[in-house]
Amino acid sequence: MKVVIVTGAGGLIGSQAVTHFASSASLVVGIDNDMRSQFFGPEASTNWVVDDLTKTVENYRHYGVDIRDTDAINQIFAEYSTDIDLIVHAAAQPSHDWAAKDPIVDFTVNANGTLNLLEATRHHAPDSVFIFTSTNKVYGDTPNHLPLMELEQRWELDPEHPWAEHGIPEEMSIDQSTHSLFGVSKLSADTMVQEYGRYFDMKTAAFRGGCLTGPDHAGAELHGFLAYLMKCTVIGRPYTVFGYKAKQVRDNIHASDLIAAFDAFYQAPRVGEVYNIGGGRAINCSMLEAIALCEELSDKTLEWTYTDENRIGDHMWYISDIRRFKNHYPSWGFTHDLRSILAEIHDSMAERWLAE
Repeated sequence: MKVVIVTGAGGLIGSQAVTHFASSASLVVGIDNDMRSQFFGPEASTNWVVDDLTKTVENYRHYGVDIRDTDAINQIFAEYSTDIDLIVHAAAQPSHDWAAKDPIVDFTVNANGTLNLLEATRHHAPDSVFIFTSTNKVYGDTPNHLPLMELEQRWELDPEHPWAEHGIPEEMSIDQSTHSLFGVSKLSADTMVQEYGRYFDMKTAAFRGGCLTGPDHAGAELHGFLAYLMKCTVIGRPYTVFGYKAKQVRDNIHASDLIAAFDAFYQAPRVGEVYNIGGGRAINCSMLEAIALCEELSDKTLEWTYTDENRIGDHMWYISDIRRFKNHYPSWGFTHDLRSILAEIHDSMAERWLAE
């Protein structure tokens, strides 16, 4: 029997992983205790996603377990033991601002929770593949010290810089920068995933994501940039832009394309890998550009205000250099562009929020 374990199974990436791997696994085990609703309020709850997975995915089994609960995690892994073939770890506290409110919860979820899962994997399923959903925030605010140029609608990297053509590679330093407490907790988990690979010869990878998005994202003000922006546009909720003249740039990747990258690694795993992953030069936008596209697709005007104070550790410009992953897995590629991503999000938001 081939078992796939997915943490954060009700979230954007977790739920996409469940539906994707259900077609090839004997059983998909989901772990999610809906902490997203505790972080961001009832609108951000993922219970509706878990209910849908339970009803529609025949070989899905759900555990409402906290990944910080060492005993409970060990019991789950012991139950399936060497039948476990893959772990997709997507559970997290994902917000800069929330982390500052409760650093202990943030760190124990992101760092200690990841350690629990790695230890359980090492003891019960050491030959399995372990994939961690990391973040570009592991680099802190170092990207802000690049030679950036202010254009009419966005910040852009000086075209003379060696990273201008492809974006930021894995070689960027993680030191001497302000990460935010969230960035630190994720960096701790990220390096632990790498270390378990190298030290214990486990098949692990940390995928340092840009803006991960898609129509099933439970976007909230503190997390889920494109989803929450479109939600505000669709339902007429005011939106606040924090700093950088609303010209900050993010690269964006559809959840299904990210899971396809996970699957490529799963099919031909490596030891202790780390990849920058996102839309790269192909799929990126500034805040001003995203607002304009949301308004165009929804045929509505977003009511937004601007404050000069940026979020601590936030990026002015971040575009992922995805060449390392592409070199290792050349058959992988994008199936969604920015317009199609936002169109899917719009249709999902209109169906969910305007129908109520």
